[in-house]
Amino acid sequence: MPNVALAILAHPDDAEFLCAGTLLRLRAEQGWQVHVATMTAGDCGSAEHAPDDIARIRRAEGAAACRAVGFTYHCLEIRDLRVRYCDEQLEKVCRLLNTVRPNAVFTHSPEDYHLDHEQTSILVRAAAFAAPIHNFLHRPGHSEPHPPLAAIPHLFYCDPLEGKDQFGRPVPPSMFVDIGSVIEKKAAMLAEHESQRAWLRKHHGVDNLIDSMKGWSAEQGRRAGVAFAEGFRQHLGHSYPQNNLLQELLAASQLDI
Repeated sequence: MPNVALAILAHPDDAEFLCAGTLLRLRAEQGWQVHVATMTAGDCGSAEHAPDDIARIRRAEGAAACRAVGFTYHCLEIRDLRVRYCDEQLEKVCRLLNTVRPNAVFTHSPEDYHLDHEQTSILVRAAAFAAPIHNFLHRPGHSEPHPPLAAIPHLFYCDPLEGKDQFGRPVPPSMFVDIGSVIEKKAAMLAEHESQRAWLRKHHGVDNLIDSMKGWSAEQGRRAGVAFAEGFRQHLGHSYPQNNLLQELLAASQLDI
């Protein structure tokens, strides 16, 4: 069976901005299967379309971006600004892990500008721990379609947006992955999210999503000594895998923090 990478981010286009380069390299160089999931379909991401209409558009854009590079897209159908740590959402994420069966999971930084990002991070962390536990989803008279994972997967946190927390303090990564060889494919994936441009221009004051992505990737690349890079931290708490899989597979540069 091939190894599997699963990125679970809050909204359509988050994975393309934060970790798609690393996912592309895992697929191209290591033959991994790649899945991208969003907690929401982006129902609040428009000033022109009704929630269900923009959700349909953004869900389709996320699926198209993944399909173009051989990834598989999933949406957990939570509503924007309503992602929260609770039984229902934790069970959804846990079932996704047991369905996809990832070796490595990528999610948001625990510290970020957006509560949907931070709550997604907490949910994914908890689900990675819970997914191997037989009794977690067990109900009398109920049979789960997929068995628990054999072990806790590797868990990596992407950079927060602009590399800072909600107070503007830097959140430095502990490693960088060189994405120079796949930066244009990453940009092409992000370009599929056309509906985001008008929304980000109105609400975030960002006019060009692709230029913003490339600018941030270049800034992280300068810190890593390459043209373009993505930054990550690995969850190294008790019982989580301790070896640096990205360093082993993609020669990620390890930093002392």
